[in-house]
Amino acid sequence: MIGRHSDENYIQVLEGISIKTLVHGESTLMTEFRLSRGSQLPAHSHPYEQTGYLISGSLTLHAGGKSFTVKPGDSWCIGRDESHGAEVHEDSVALEVFSPARGDYIKYLAASDLEQG
Repeated sequence: MIGRHSDENYIQVLEGISIKTLVHGESTLMTEFRLSRGSQLPAHSHPYEQTGYLISGSLTLHAGGKSFTVKPGDSWCIGRDESHGAEVHEDSVALEVFSPARGDYIKYLAASDLEQG
């Protein structure tokens, strides 16, 4: 499966936060988040390991009882069931990979952006 770049098919999941699932396999799922300045991701947890990379923007990531200022090029890994949230300081774009693959995020996959191989 090859995901092709498109600026379409993002779904707003919270105020100022949109998601698009890019590709997935049996064990992992990759998403792109677009986050608007001033938006907040409330603290939550889930049974997935989450590895992320900030492409652009700035945010404060709260995870594991600590807070981190995150700038472009920074990355993170959040363990399964670890509480985390974020405050968005600038319009931002982040890539995140979940393991195991999140079945609930497959609905954010746009078939028109995929090429089967």
